[in-house]
Amino acid sequence: MTTHLYHHPIFLEHLTGPGHPERPDRLAAVDQALTHEAFQNLIRVEAPIGSEDAILLAHPEGHLEAVRAGIPRDGTDTLYRFDEDTVASPKSWEAALRAIGAGISAVDAVMSGEMDNAFIAARPPGHHAEKTRAMGFCFFNTAAIAALHALEKHSADRVAVIDFDVHHGNGTQDIAWDNPNFLYCSTHQMPLYPGTGAKDETGAHGNIVNAPLSAGDDGDAFRAAFNERVLPALVDFKPDLMIISAGFDAHHRDPLSSINLVEDDFDWATGKLLDVSGALCNHRVVSFLEGGYDLIGLAASSATHIRRMMEG
Repeated sequence: MTTHLYHHPIFLEHLTGPGHPERPDRLAAVDQALTHEAFQNLIRVEAPIGSEDAILLAHPEGHLEAVRAGIPRDGTDTLYRFDEDTVASPKSWEAALRAIGAGISAVDAVMSGEMDNAFIAARPPGHHAEKTRAMGFCFFNTAAIAALHALEKHSADRVAVIDFDVHHGNGTQDIAWDNPNFLYCSTHQMPLYPGTGAKDETGAHGNIVNAPLSAGDDGDAFRAAFNERVLPALVDFKPDLMIISAGFDAHHRDPLSSINLVEDDFDWATGKLLDVSGALCNHRVVSFLEGGYDLIGLAASSATHIRRMMEG
């Protein structure tokens, strides 16, 4: 498989303050894991700047301007809080735009056949950003923007976002809710932040599939959720492109959750999604880094995920 890794130094300059779990060290840990010789054939691409027009695919102009207005203008120690968890610093605007640009570029590349799949190693994450609200460490919903770009600019009739972050992607669900060509599937711990993601949240067109897990669940429950809800929904929907919101905070080491996954569980889930993509959409997969707050668990799990994408 041909796999591209999108990255940029600016992602390390999105600062969130001392003690914040979504910190630059996360991406540094992933970068270090990818220095292993197993990743010597990984094609590394500098994330380009995304356009404001791309943001408007998923968010109204008022939200774009509210985020822009919240970005501090100067001073490396200057921070602005959209809420208790969601923090911006002077370099956050460029980081957010390059995360969006990476997603757009990756969709363009996989839809054109330039590559099979891609991983976006970017910060800030995106799946909690609702149409009109920055929250949960997220400013703009990068996965949803990429999905809507594929629907608008390419030949895709149907796009699916599969989210295995331990926190429900309320923002992606919000954006997908009324769109029959946008399937959103999520495994996540419940109850847990942000409080959404019940099975009866099914979207305006039956296009939302939630598979909540309970505190203490392990790989068996996670795999059952995939086998019983996520994978059948994908087969029925027949997407032309699959986008993954790859959060690794369901790892047993993670401090923000109580799910007990190990690297093999992420390897298994990635393999299953690649199998479906091979059968339904010519292997077209774009994966975005979302959560994962224990550095050891995050590094090992993301490396496992990317290695599986490279192997197919």
